Amino acid sequence: MADETAVVGGIDTHTDLHQVAVIDHIGRHLATERFETTPEGYRRLLDWLRSHGEVLAVGIEGTGAYGAGIARFLTANEITVVEVDRPDRKAMRDHGKSDPIDAYGAATAVLSGRAAGTPKTRNGTVEAIRALRVVRKSAVKARTQTINQIRTLIVTAPSEVRDKLRGLSTPELTDTLARSRPAGRLDDPARAVKTALRRLARRYRALDEEIKEADKEIGPLVTKAAPRLIALPGLGPETAGQLLTSAGDNPDRLRSEAAFAHLCGAAPVPASSGRTNRHRLNRGGDRQANNALHTIVLVRMKYDQRTRDYVARRTAEGMTKKDVIRCLKRFVAREVYRHLPHMIHTTKPLPQTA
Repeated sequence: MADETAVVGGIDTHTDLHQVAVIDHIGRHLATERFETTPEGYRRLLDWLRSHGEVLAVGIEGTGAYGAGIARFLTANEITVVEVDRPDRKAMRDHGKSDPIDAYGAATAVLSGRAAGTPKTRNGTVEAIRALRVVRKSAVKARTQTINQIRTLIVTAPSEVRDKLRGLSTPELTDTLARSRPAGRLDDPARAVKTALRRLARRYRALDEEIKEADKEIGPLVTKAAPRLIALPGLGPETAGQLLTSAGDNPDRLRSEAAFAHLCGAAPVPASSGRTNRHRLNRGGDRQANNALHTIVLVRMKYDQRTRDYVARRTAEGMTKKDVIRCLKRFVAREVYRHLPHMIHTTKPLPQTA
């Protein structure tokens, strides 16, 4: 009977439709179906899964993107959700590529234990920080592009324009250009350049104000979410906000500081061969989190006496600067993990089946 069968689900997520597959506890394919990405579609999806038996867990591909909504819905209905990585290229070459294949692959990965990651809950202060940081990051990128465009235009501008702006700092340059009042005909290259520079300068100032407003919003949220973290030397609202975002609202999904270091790409990778015994930087993981760790390390190397003493000692031992930074990143990852706002881990373990 259906209510005596233990099943595992798998979901291949998309914008409008999710492909769902269900397998039994020994891996036999039972059924596959598509459901709309709406509240009603989510309800029908869950009813359909339960119609095949007791749902042990559901593997979802893309819980941080297209699968965020269904992951929240299933978690709210006390279904164990497991984060599943995309199939690697070899698996796609061997088994082909289609939505049902990917859905079955997600379910099989959960049953076999290859997938065991707990997705972010995305329902607390850290998710609010993440959303605000998206806007801030895009504004910073646009501001950088704008000042680069200003300087490029100045390089190619007529000498009467270029000479007046030579040697000005960025604040002085944008302030001067924003207050300028170009005169003359627009078909005159000098007037056209002055007009373009004025508009770009005003855009730069608007973006700068937007970034300052975002900082005023993000700073208090970061302090509220992790007051112990923001108090660490070398951390500011930007780096702390990124590390909080990488860990999520439920950092206890990362079962150890080693797991957090691996997430941040700060876990050393063996690179030994023959008589050479060494490790190298990990080029995987969350690169934005890794960049945040790198920034913290650079700040501490300049201002933190404890770090400066460590660098001097390891350098005297013959260690290269790259290896020193690698060791410091690992140390900072360990320290950050201990100061994350850990909570009681509430995710149910996957029941064992015969």
